[in-house]
Amino acid sequence: MWKDFFYYSKSERRVILLLMIIALLLLAVWAGIHWLYPSSAPVGLSDSEEVNSFVAGLKEKEKKTHTLYPSKRKDRIVLQPFDPNTADSLTLSKLGLPAFIVRNILKYREKGGIFRSPEAFSRIYGLQAEQFQALKPYIVIAEPTKVNTIVSDTFRQVRDTVPYIPKYPEGTVVDLNKADTSALKRIPGIGSGLARMIVSYRQRLGGFYDVAQLQEIPHIDAGMNRWFTVVPGVLQKIQVNRASLERLKIHPYMNFYKAKAILEYRRKRGKIKSLSQLSMFEEFSEKDLKKLSPYLSFE
Repeated sequence: MWKDFFYYSKSERRVILLLMIIALLLLAVWAGIHWLYPSSAPVGLSDSEEVNSFVAGLKEKEKKTHTLYPSKRKDRIVLQPFDPNTADSLTLSKLGLPAFIVRNILKYREKGGIFRSPEAFSRIYGLQAEQFQALKPYIVIAEPTKVNTIVSDTFRQVRDTVPYIPKYPEGTVVDLNKADTSALKRIPGIGSGLARMIVSYRQRLGGFYDVAQLQEIPHIDAGMNRWFTVVPGVLQKIQVNRASLERLKIHPYMNFYKAKAILEYRRKRGKIKSLSQLSMFEEFSEKDLKKLSPYLSFE
């Protein structure tokens, strides 16, 4: 082969050598670029696979970060004398009692229950024997007469300070997307806390499209749905192709990884035109898309 090279004229040999040098230079530049800027996704991946690969990388990075730097934040336990008949939720929590046990204690007291001895306190539902033995030296129970005085005085103060709110009669139906906290508190079974939770969740959603969405809020069962109706066409929609990461991930049906997948696709491929494009991302299940579809706009 090399012998054939010398049969070319001198000018032809120069052209061939020049072309070979150019080809070697281009190969060197290509190799240098791939060495300095390695591809974040395997060659040949589709658009959806590339985005999924990017999001999977984020998850793996976050997992390694949590492994290398585990959270050191722990609730501080403060063992101190307490009366189970009068201690508030904060005091009980600082003793190391889980939230559900604190709720059980408060519910027992609200129904008129009184702990007359440390052994009576040990029978509270959910309290482990080891927990009770650790707390027993700190239990100080006042005399029953004093306890009854405290309970009755507290009840009297609450009764005198909290205004009476008349409840709606059975059969009343309220617009779930328009009712404020005052209207919600007139529904039997809803107090100030639940009313605020409903309004807050409605704002995060952008409005309810189904009364059954109420069951996504803690402590609201399906029996409450009979008091509500939903007027269609009042939802605040998310502009998928313009919304920021913060705007996307704050929605209850989104999260950081779903929002990041959308932004990464927009950055690399441009606008998302339909819900079917989101279905290609492993971050979005069929159930997710069904719940999200009323809230998304692709304009």
